[in-house]
Amino acid sequence: MTQSAPSTSRTDGPAVRYETRGAVAVVTLNRPHAMNAVNAALSEAAGEALEAANADPAIRAIVLTGEGRAFCAGADLKEVARGHRIDAQGHPEWGFAGIVQHWVDTPVIAAVNGFALGGGTEIVLACDLAVIDETATLGLPEVRRGLFAAAGGVIRLQRQVPLKIALEMTLTGEPVDAATAREWGLVNRVAPAGAALDVALELAGTIAANAPLAVRQSKHVVHATHAGGSVWEPEVWAVNREAVRVVFGSRDAREGATAFAEKREPRWERR
Repeated sequence: MTQSAPSTSRTDGPAVRYETRGAVAVVTLNRPHAMNAVNAALSEAAGEALEAANADPAIRAIVLTGEGRAFCAGADLKEVARGHRIDAQGHPEWGFAGIVQHWVDTPVIAAVNGFALGGGTEIVLACDLAVIDETATLGLPEVRRGLFAAAGGVIRLQRQVPLKIALEMTLTGEPVDAATAREWGLVNRVAPAGAALDVALELAGTIAANAPLAVRQSKHVVHATHAGGSVWEPEVWAVNREAVRVVFGSRDAREGATAFAEKREPRWERR
């Protein structure tokens, strides 16, 4: 199924395209004439697309990608220069592009089809997993323009790569190629040229085949405890205990064991 998010971009039609492929939702940033730079229409539409995917019980993974030769060039500086807002009005909690502070339980995979600079890299950092085209680049060039990566870049980067690498990227503003991004752990997989979406969909399909309740709770526990203290601290285990309560007493947990014993594929109910 394919549909358009309601907000539109002046030149390219819908600012975001939303489609479903089986149990996977594909959210495509659709301002290719502006390298998918973020304006208010895109922020609103992207945020609404994430909400729609997360609320759909049939969707078990989300792939986020860009139309054209860029994933996202960051903020639309022309809009900023005109004094226009680029956020999703009414939803400040969604953050930049309607994405970077927008928590959804469903796993989100970035399919980085082209360069993703500044805010584009910050969107990638906000996703749970990332696949990058072998020709694409990441980078946080904000310091070269008298700014800093304030949409989560300086916060998230240091938690995803070693500190000195995070500082190198944020202080130099130099771009990083796909191979280096993979080596540093910024992305999960490097795809052949033009195949980032296909590889991301394959990864999403693997996730979507698993028990959705267990997947969502696993995502929650990872994010809730990643920046916590020692693994021996009771607060960390309290998060884990709550997930155990939700998952281990579920119908899906019983179905998983039953299907294994009966040598068949499980039929998940998401409860």
